[in-house]
Amino acid sequence: MAILALGTYWLVRSTPTVEAARPERTRGHEPDSFMRQFSIKTYDALGRLRSEVQGKEARHYPDTTWTEIDDIRIRSFDTEGRLTTASARSGMTNDGASEVKLMGNAVVVREAQALTGAAPATPRMEYRGEFLHAYMDTEVVTSNLPVELLRGKDRFTGNSMEFDNGEQTLQLRGRVRGTL
Repeated sequence: MAILALGTYWLVRSTPTVEAARPERTRGHEPDSFMRQFSIKTYDALGRLRSEVQGKEARHYPDTTWTEIDDIRIRSFDTEGRLTTASARSGMTNDGASEVKLMGNAVVVREAQALTGAAPATPRMEYRGEFLHAYMDTEVVTSNLPVELLRGKDRFTGNSMEFDNGEQTLQLRGRVRGTL
């Protein structure tokens, strides 16, 4: 009995212990992928170009699920084929591309929409500012910094802005000035 007890004791002592599961190492705010001198294009079901994003360098951060892009350039066509372009020194987009933040000399331009053989139905619109935040699903553009809006020959400035393309409303706040 003593030999059996000593054998069992030796077997228990020599068996390796199971290590506790280690928590996954937190990486912090480090990119997990890069792209340099890139262009990403998306197409609709009929094969027409829907949007194109170009940049000097892009970095994806898994902790925030945002992609930062240097020297960003965007071309986008709506369902009616109207072209909207955007550019900035840097930009950010979330993984679903439902939000785009443009920072540093941000410019968004929607070209005039012309009716067949007539004057433009909607004039060219241009938004300028140091920061523009576009919500792509709802077609809303906001900024909490001073902005300038050029609509045809009209010019408006304000300390902040909210533009809703669906409702066709523009709200300028703060010190607002307009030239018609």
